[in-house]
Amino acid sequence: MKLKWSGAAVAIAFASAANAQSSVTLYGAIDSGLIYQSTSAPYFSPRLPNSGAVFAAKDAGLYGSFWGLKGSEDIGGGYKINFQLQGTFISTTGKLGLGDTPGVSTIFNQQATIGVSGPFGRLDAGRQYVPMIYAMAETDARGAQYFGSILTAWLGMGQVAGWPGTSTNGPIGALYDSNALVYQSPRFHGASFALEYAPGGVAGQIQGGTRESAVLKYSNYGLHLAAVYYNGHDTNPYPLTYPTTPATPPTGLDNNRFYYLGALYTFRNLSVSASYSIGKNPANTSHVDYELIAGGLGYQFTPAFRVTSGYYYLKDRNNSANHSGEFAIGAEYSLSKQTLLYAQVGCVDNKGTMTSTIAYGQPVAPGMSTTAAMIGMRHNF
Repeated sequence: MKLKWSGAAVAIAFASAANAQSSVTLYGAIDSGLIYQSTSAPYFSPRLPNSGAVFAAKDAGLYGSFWGLKGSEDIGGGYKINFQLQGTFISTTGKLGLGDTPGVSTIFNQQATIGVSGPFGRLDAGRQYVPMIYAMAETDARGAQYFGSILTAWLGMGQVAGWPGTSTNGPIGALYDSNALVYQSPRFHGASFALEYAPGGVAGQIQGGTRESAVLKYSNYGLHLAAVYYNGHDTNPYPLTYPTTPATPPTGLDNNRFYYLGALYTFRNLSVSASYSIGKNPANTSHVDYELIAGGLGYQFTPAFRVTSGYYYLKDRNNSANHSGEFAIGAEYSLSKQTLLYAQVGCVDNKGTMTSTIAYGQPVAPGMSTTAAMIGMRHNF
């Protein structure tokens, strides 16, 4: 259910003037289930022993549980002022999701934006999803889900590059960026593009902590194409032992670059996807340089029931002993427009120092084969 207040209702409730053409929407989703995983680790590290099998209640089998507020005001001439506040929470504990600082929860850790839209497109300012993740989701048969998808495979790049998983500030690409300006163009014969720039705000260092990205997409006749370029300076400044060990001061170091090419084609009820990615540290490519090749299949059996699958191969271009292959398959059944049940199973074969996970936020033992299965329910409101 979505709860909407008209501008007049807001005026009555708060005794203030409001535009009758403005609106505010409260929305969200709760996703929870049970997971079994054959290996585990307390956090992401290439040197941890296997802690053993895990059976637990888990948040986010398909996507994260979240809630938010969004609204817009029509100011005439086809232009609108928009805002959005959105944050994740852990459905099994009620805790808020993480932000950029390790171990620190943030109310609106996904979206906190204000912007304007019109015939020119849309411009948003604030913390928000990076355009690259939309492009990846639209060209993955698994839709960048939280279990066995292009999302978990890409996060595997960050994990092996040193991301401990205790914050949203990763070393390769990004899921969210703070202080970001994002422009989304209108579609023209199926083609569109997005540009991002996030100033770092570091005194005396123009490039300190900055982010920039560009996305080109095409969508028509069942075909989705996407090309991504992402570049970041001073990303992932927090060591595993933070706050005991302080964060690295920003210097403008160009240390985060990600390229992605992806395609998904749907013919009738069958979907096929393929993608190729490179993630590297331009300042130290001899240490961080990874390649990801992915493919997937999906089939919509009925309007309420579909099955999707994907295979994701990640390798270290500096050391052939480090590689992983991940396979996942999942089924979803819609009980209604807002509630669906899901079941999924996946396996990942990590070699060398690889720590690729099957389920988001559920570390596996490095250098070993791991199997996981999850059942759950997701309700949108």
